[in-house]
Amino acid sequence: MPPRSRLHSKGKKDVSKDAKYSAEENASDIKIVTKVKLNTPWAPSAYTAFKVLLSARLCAAVWSNISDCDEVFNYWEPMHYLLYGEGFQTWEYSPLYAIRSYAYLWLHAIPCYLYGALLQSNKVLVFYYLRCLLAFVSAMCEVYFYRSVCQHFGQNVGRLMLVLLTVGSGMFVSSTAFLPSTFSMYFATIAFSAWLLQKYEIAVFATAVSTLVGWPFAVILGLPIAYDIVILKKKPGMFLKSSIFSLILIMIPLILIDSKHFGKFVIAPLNIVMYNVFTSHGPDLYGTEPCTFYFLNGILNFNVGFVCALLAAPILILNLYLEGNQKKQKNPSAFLYLAPMYLWMIIFFPLAHKEERFLFPIYPLICFAGAFAVDCLQKIYHQLFHKKIIASYLEFTSWISIAFCAIYCLLSLSRTVVVYKGYRAPIETFMELSRLSLDETLHPLPPEYPVNVCIGKEWYRFPSSFFLPEKWNLKFLQSEFKGQLPKPFSDLPNATKIIPLDMNDQNLEERSRYVDIRLCDYIVDSDYPNHSSLEPRYSKDRNWNITSSIPFLDSQRSHRLLRSFYVPYFTDYYCEYVAYNLLQKVSIKDRLLRKKRRAMPR
Repeated sequence: MPPRSRLHSKGKKDVSKDAKYSAEENASDIKIVTKVKLNTPWAPSAYTAFKVLLSARLCAAVWSNISDCDEVFNYWEPMHYLLYGEGFQTWEYSPLYAIRSYAYLWLHAIPCYLYGALLQSNKVLVFYYLRCLLAFVSAMCEVYFYRSVCQHFGQNVGRLMLVLLTVGSGMFVSSTAFLPSTFSMYFATIAFSAWLLQKYEIAVFATAVSTLVGWPFAVILGLPIAYDIVILKKKPGMFLKSSIFSLILIMIPLILIDSKHFGKFVIAPLNIVMYNVFTSHGPDLYGTEPCTFYFLNGILNFNVGFVCALLAAPILILNLYLEGNQKKQKNPSAFLYLAPMYLWMIIFFPLAHKEERFLFPIYPLICFAGAFAVDCLQKIYHQLFHKKIIASYLEFTSWISIAFCAIYCLLSLSRTVVVYKGYRAPIETFMELSRLSLDETLHPLPPEYPVNVCIGKEWYRFPSSFFLPEKWNLKFLQSEFKGQLPKPFSDLPNATKIIPLDMNDQNLEERSRYVDIRLCDYIVDSDYPNHSSLEPRYSKDRNWNITSSIPFLDSQRSHRLLRSFYVPYFTDYYCEYVAYNLLQKVSIKDRLLRKKRRAMPR
């Protein structure tokens, strides 16, 4: 064979050999990629997660009760005043104290005004429109959180956290509440998510919004973020510039809006801190709770998820110990990401004045910590019992996460059902007023006649003036409650600038709030068997007819466990209910009869 032919033949062999090696390498790469894909756990896409979360939050918007009278009288009522010129005012909105922000109210009032003006909606629909809007915002924040956790901690932690967020009773209650603590929860979630994704400017700005527009004490959740940026990442310049920019961008409109409404220079976030920290009485005037309050609250709202969240740090330490030194250097930041939740608990749990809404900002972090702890438990189990098997820890421990999610979902749904069934009566009773106002056979008074709806011991369950028809007014009857009740805003144009009379910051009773029962056309009252001269059983009074009656859970006479978690048959059998009544004055019908008799031809 000629030399050229031999060289050509040799070249062909080399090419075929290279092609063979290349094919083997590609096959090896495919096997590696396939193995990686097999070892990567399934998790819903961000779009699917958003649909799931939004569905859950819209359910909360429609079915969740108002569990805190502060939500009504400090936010729904003053916003009702901004929209309709009527509403109740608390001492916090007096220019003398000015510890609440009208800027926060306007953030919610503007979309409500546009919705009401464009669609000519009644007030009840405006109420539920805002709740649905809050549900959408909450779902957006949570899906951002979910995506960041999946990217930073893995799909297993992300999907576990998605279950905790979606089904948790605590998230059902907090996600659509019109409260600064809920607003802070939204932006604290954004800040934490941006922190995980190393978008530090967004994290700083979201923390500033959460603190200045929402609740000043939410700055606590930003301390670990600041520590990471300034100390660990060594970016003090970037942190300082972002903080100054956020402060200027937020505080200028905040001060301008509040100062215009109060008629003087006001920094509402500073006033809140001054009142709660530097006054002699502070918030303790409004009740104190034992040290077990938040622990019981956490168990009710997140059950086994809360227990796992509390134990997240010890479980992580055990996991790192079992995994060995090679893993210790890879996860030092895990403790830092758990720090905001623990820091909040360390500060708030010892305080005497405790309320459920004080924990709202860390509810998503509780869900994250609980999911992270379960993931670590799966790794620990794998280290203890399957260490010699070279495989993903998820192949042998999925039963742990399945069992955890099953127990969590069962208890969470049980809790949500019992809260809805047991305490839905106030909102449904006040919704009945709209039907009465439109039905002349049920409510015989003409539209121009002002109607007084009175409430005594149930004042703190009033769901706001959004449920009162036009020309209908809420009045207070004296009861055993000896604290300060709110009063209506002045009907003058500059009502927000007027220092109201008969108001104090000591929670002292103001007797000017009460009206005589003879001025009442309707009474809303719960019919408990125990009664007193100030809290009689109006249903037994001949001057009043029961227009509607809805069962209401009597927690004092009900089984402690079965009133907390719904168990079919057993909860209804072992729990006691009272009638939550809407009563109508008998004389209303008498007036109609007289009017009809005068109109009859003779």
